[in-house]
This record gives sequence, structure tokens and C-alpha cells, in this order.
Amino acid sequence: MRFRNLVATAAIAAALAGCTNETLDSVNLSSVKSKTNYELSGKITAKMSELGMQKTSPIALRIFKEEGTLEVWKANTANRFQLLKSYKICAWSGKLGPKVKEGDRQAPEGFYPLFPHQMNPNSNYYLAINTGFPNTYDKANGRSGTHLMIHGACSSSGCYSMTDEQIIEIFALARDAFKGGQQSVQLQAFPFRMTAENMARHRDNPNIEFWKMLKTGYDQFEVTKRPPEVNVCERKYVFNQQSDGAFNPMGQCPAMSTPPALQVAMASFEKDYQRDYDKALKKYEGMVWYEPTEAERKAIVADQRKGRELAYAPTGTSLDAGKLMKVSDLEKKLADQKAAEEAKQAALIQKEALEKATRGGASVPVPQASPIERPVLQAAIHPAPARKSFWNLFSASEPEVAAPAPAVQAPEQPATAQSAAPQPAANQQPAGDQKQAPAPAGNNAQVAAAPADNSQAAAEQPAAEQPKKRPFWKIWGN
Repeated sequence: MRFRNLVATAAIAAALAGCTNETLDSVNLSSVKSKTNYELSGKITAKMSELGMQKTSPIALRIFKEEGTLEVWKANTANRFQLLKSYKICAWSGKLGPKVKEGDRQAPEGFYPLFPHQMNPNSNYYLAINTGFPNTYDKANGRSGTHLMIHGACSSSGCYSMTDEQIIEIFALARDAFKGGQQSVQLQAFPFRMTAENMARHRDNPNIEFWKMLKTGYDQFEVTKRPPEVNVCERKYVFNQQSDGAFNPMGQCPAMSTPPALQVAMASFEKDYQRDYDKALKKYEGMVWYEPTEAERKAIVADQRKGRELAYAPTGTSLDAGKLMKVSDLEKKLADQKAAEEAKQAALIQKEALEKATRGGASVPVPQASPIERPVLQAAIHPAPARKSFWNLFSASEPEVAAPAPAVQAPEQPATAQSAAPQPAANQQPAGDQKQAPAPAGNNAQVAAAPADNSQAAAEQPAAEQPKKRPFWKIWGN
């Protein structure tokens, strides 16, 4: 018995060793010889049979940004689409909302037809399917952008990026559908599942009117389980509309009508939706949803990058990084973010200016010294007179004070260097330290010059003008 078990185990191992990727439930890329000819796993083909789907029946792709999900829907024998497989999007850039212009890092939102020529087997990101952005609606509204893909490598700059294992399956599903005769695969890219509760939660988002327009196509697919027929007129999407006239994306819409069966089905659907929406409004009263940035989404999945190449950059979901907040709290948070962004931009401008100034080996410019001389303190020029001690009050003589001599007015003769000038008694200095003050230039009418020696000036005065010494007993006199 034991020998038989060993033989059975060896037989199973040999069978598995000889298996190709056609029967494996998970993709082993190392065993894939041709990524464009990859055959789907036995698990997927078994589910197709279970749901009544042919291998080459049509498919549709649905993307939900907030949930980070890509779904593959496939037609059954009744030509109604059912969910075949759901994939977790590895990376998408930007925030919720449509792509508007080249370089905004936004991933597209809307309805995009994918044709066989948009399949790229030679992509730098393993495999890729071009979304066809900008489509007719985008062009009518002046939106721009190029090379917006669904691709592998888990790295995005406006694309929807999957892992290589995921994109090889999605690529094979689209390839088989085109082989079965499908002319184009419809890609429906939404910001989130457009339920009543989600629409109420995002009611304050500036893109809400655009999303309401997309919701019409979303709802009709939910009801009919068939991709809607999409046209554009008056710069807006219209879905499943019958008309005898042509649809002009920039012009007025022609006379249109909704098929009666669809109209009845949608009336019942919209009634239930309005009831659920009113209920959701009460639930979220006074609250708003904070939509996280790409950096905030990346932060919650940072550990997934460990041990992988730098190009691998998962971004996480908005549901995990976002949150409900009070209006006042959200306003404060947004104001703080704006201030931080402005400070960041100011720092970048300063850095660029510094790099420009030092380009070519130039040194960092140093501020020059001020050409204006600092004012000299008056106390340094005219020091305050020293105070006398109490005992000096009884000295034999008091300091001689020279009476100020009036300035000499000589209109007819030039002024001389010995013209008398007032000299305060407190600023007397020894004769050797005195210097003659220079005469002001350009003024020959009046010149005031300090005497060379105060004692000499006092000696030249008449005896009657000489100061008298005070007797000792009169030091307290008047």
C-alpha cells in the first residue's frame, strides 16, 4: 500500500512538472515562452464554462479608482455580461477626477473604446493596452494627454498599472475576444462605484456634475448588463439614445429618444436610487469626505515595496487613506496643505536661483558692506568731564573759565586762523593735544577758530575780565 502511494505521488509530480500555463491556476512568468500567446489558466476557463461563456465571447472592462479595482466582464450565451474576474489595481496616479491636460498625472475617467491596434505587445511595461485617451468627449472639451495605458510593471504616471501577472491575463482575455469577432472592447473608468451612498459621500466634490453624467451610463449597464451605446453631442455623453440625426460632439444634440423597455426599467431603478440617496444624505449630514493625495495613498502600502525594484510603486486605495471629516476640520486641513505646498514651492524657487547663481563654478554671492559710514558717537569725541570729589571742594583755586569770544565779522577782509571761537570750559585739553579746526570751504564771510591755548587766551584778556579766586570761606556763598 505504501509503495502504491509513493508511485501515485510520483506520477502526480511528473504530471505537474509537465504542465504548461494552460492548466496552472496562477501565472508563473518564468515559464511563459510567449507573453502574447499565453493561454489562460484552467481556473479561469473552468469559470467561463460554469457561467456559460465561450472562450472568444466579448468582454468589457470596468475600473473603479477609489476601490482600486479592475473588473473583466464577459458575455454569456444570452449576450448578457457577467463578472468573470476582479483584479486589484497595483498603481494609479493623481486623485479622483478626470484627466484634463498633459502632465497633470491624472488617470482618465469616462467611456473608451479599445481596438485591436491599441494592444501593445512590445511595451516597456511588459504588456500594454492604450486607453485611447483623449476620446471624442475629451477632445470636444479641450482635454489633452498621450500614452495613457493599462499596463504592467506596477508604476503609473497617469496610467492604470497592474502587475505583470495580471496584465498577461487581461491581455489574453482581450486578444481572445478580438479573435471571436469583437470590434472594440468598452472600457468604463469611474471614480468609484456609483451607488447612492457613494454619490452622497462625494456630493461636495468639484467633479460631481461630471460624475452625474457618467452615472447615467453606469446605471444603464447595471440594469441591462450590456455595455451602453455611447455618443457625444453638446460636449457631453449620451447613452443608448435613438436618433435619426447625426451626433456632433461640438454641435446641438439631435432629437433623441430612449427605448421604451429601457425607459421603464430605468424609472424603477431611479426611484429606488432616490430613496437610498435621501437616506445617505441624512447619514452624512455635516460631514464631508477627505480625498487623499497620491502620497498619502502610497504611505499606507509602503511596506509592499520592500525587497522589490524601484520601479515597483503601488499606490493603495482612496478608501483606505481617505476619511469622513467635519467641514471645519477639512477646511483647516486643506489650508495647512496649501500653506505647506506654498512653502515647498518657495524653497524650490530659492534653490533654483541659488543653482543658477553658482552655475559654472561661481561662488555663492556674499552681501557687500554698506558704503555709508556708521555715525561716530559724540561721547567718544567729547568725553564727559570728570566729577570732583567732596574734598576737592576745598581746593585753593577754581578752574579757570574762558569767556566765549564773539565771532569776528570781517566783510572786507579775509578771516584769520586766530579768530576767536567759543570753547566750553568742560572740554579743555592740554595745549599739545589741541588742533586747529579747519575752516569750512566756500564761506569767506565768517570763520570761527579755536585758540591754540586756553591759558594764552585768558592772559590776553584785560585784567578786569580775569576771573577772581573765591576766598576759602565763601565756597558756600552766593
